[in-house]
Amino acid sequence: MKKVVIGIISVLVIISIGIAIYMYFNNTVNSQSNNDINNKIEENKKQENIINEINNTYIPNNARSTLNTAPIESEIASFSTNLKGDSARLNNINITCNTINGTVIKNGDSFSFNSIVGQPTAEKGYQEADVFVNQKTEKGYGGGNCQVSTTIYNAALKVEGIEVTERHPHKKKVSYIEEGKDAAVSYSGGLDLKFTNNTGNDIKLYVTCDDDSVDVKIVKLD
Repeated sequence: MKKVVIGIISVLVIISIGIAIYMYFNNTVNSQSNNDINNKIEENKKQENIINEINNTYIPNNARSTLNTAPIESEIASFSTNLKGDSARLNNINITCNTINGTVIKNGDSFSFNSIVGQPTAEKGYQEADVFVNQKTEKGYGGGNCQVSTTIYNAALKVEGIEVTERHPHKKKVSYIEEGKDAAVSYSGGLDLKFTNNTGNDIKLYVTCDDDSVDVKIVKLD
């Protein structure tokens, strides 16, 4: 009889332990699930708050217009000239290209090479390179600038509505363009390349160079 009682008690103890273990793990899982749910609720609330702040932030109408109306660029002309010369000349051309690159000429406005580039000086990084002076080759700061102006000039000639108002030929033939297509510039000598934009659109100049060429691209802004 005692053995039967002990057996029953043992079974009850085992069942009780099993129930306790089940309840422990069940509570743990439920607690974790509740924590996950609460965390998701808090995260959703934070996202809603951020969205509300953005919606309530004042953006001026002109700023909204600017964001939504970025101009569309369409290429209307390009021209390249082969690039040769010593390191000083290449240095000068690189400086001048970087100075002009990205210039926007609004419809009805004019472009002036000298107004944008200014006087080539050592302080700006220019070096002495070959320049033509009275049919003679001399050394001067900004040697190489005429190739940049010439490349721009020939690109501009391709665009209907661009009116060239000032252009000067060299007094000596240059190697990078056929005769009659060059455009000499000299800040101190008063030689400039100028044209007026009468295309009906604003235009933008991309002026770049590498070891082999000077490249000009003209795009219209719609």
